[in-house]
Amino acid sequence: MYDLALVLTYGITFGIVLMTIVYTLIRYIYSREIFYISYCIMQVASLVFIVAYSALFEISVFIQELALVIASLSALVFAINFYEGKFLPSITNYKELLLNTFLLNIVILTAFYHYMLFEYLPYTIIYAVLFISVIFNLKQGFKPTLVYVLGWSVFCLILFVGDFKGFYTTNGYMDLVLVAFAIEAVLFTMSVAYRYNSLKLQSRNYEEMLFQQSKLAKTGQMLQNITHQFRQPLNNISYILMNLKKRYENNRLDEEFFYKKTQQANEQLQYLSKTIEDFRDFYTPSKNKENFFVKDAIQKAITIIEPDLKKHNIQLDFTIKSNENMQVFGISNELSQVILSLLTNSKDELINLEEPKINLELVSSSAEVVIKIADNAGGIKNINKIFEPYYTTKDKGLGIGLYLVKQIIEDSFEGKIEVINQKEGALFTLFLEKAN
Repeated sequence: MYDLALVLTYGITFGIVLMTIVYTLIRYIYSREIFYISYCIMQVASLVFIVAYSALFEISVFIQELALVIASLSALVFAINFYEGKFLPSITNYKELLLNTFLLNIVILTAFYHYMLFEYLPYTIIYAVLFISVIFNLKQGFKPTLVYVLGWSVFCLILFVGDFKGFYTTNGYMDLVLVAFAIEAVLFTMSVAYRYNSLKLQSRNYEEMLFQQSKLAKTGQMLQNITHQFRQPLNNISYILMNLKKRYENNRLDEEFFYKKTQQANEQLQYLSKTIEDFRDFYTPSKNKENFFVKDAIQKAITIIEPDLKKHNIQLDFTIKSNENMQVFGISNELSQVILSLLTNSKDELINLEEPKINLELVSSSAEVVIKIADNAGGIKNINKIFEPYYTTKDKGLGIGLYLVKQIIEDSFEGKIEVINQKEGALFTLFLEKAN
């Protein structure tokens, strides 16, 4: 007969290890990070080892030793991939050599004591490698690794000071190997949770960088558009001044004509000022989310690309088939960036076509706002790949425009984007939740 408390203890340990296996496997499926799958394999082998170690089931010694070898190799792969910073410290003088030698000796001694305590090599390998990561890269403050290493170090220190292993052995308490398995699972889960959040933050920062780079990549085109936008108003102001001068020189400048022309000049100046504001807002980094009018965000994008469309004789029809004052919650210039990217893609496909046309339609229901952008460029090849990063059909394309569009719509607006090929060309449809 087995001792009930011992069986229960082993059962809890098996459950904890099994949960870490499922957790890391799911994380690997979503992230494809190798340290997840290597840790998952290590824990599978560790589970086989601890089941054999428990003697609750008949498992040969060979299987137990094989599991130990697999777990140790997987632990090494995991530790190297989880490792952050430099493997070897930069040493420029004798003081740094002595300091790093001293720190390395501390790692060796603590790792040895770790193994003497828990008698399980895979966890000792992870502890030693990540301990080196911490002491050789102190200035970089790697929090996921620090959580892992400090957790083990504090626990080992407590056991060392209190001589807990001898106490455990003398009194026949729970096997410390089981304690090691439970603590390892808890510490790793905490570390990986932090690492996962860190990776998500890095991914978000990377997408923000791509977002800004996508804007900068269009800077040359935008400057041309600004020049085009300014040319006509400046010409008008020049004609107004010439008329005023001519009237004045001929002594025919009356008050009514003067105020009429100054009003016309002010209208042109206001137009120039509005153009500057539109471009400035578009290039301003993202602000806090708020309710904004969808029509205004769309109009801002149209203002920016309209000169380029006229240059290539591309007709743009913008129709609103519902309330003009519909609002969504988010960042206005991000939606403008989305609309501009979609219009730019259509424009690039329409150049040199006869009677090129883009239809932009804004509609809404009781719950959502729908934006449709359709062209007559003939459709998109490999339509299922167009939202993948770095996929492009253009010779000079970066392949990030539509990828960013999808990320912004889904992440910033919690909306959806769809694309289909119609008879004449492609149709992009944006679905955004209407603001309360």
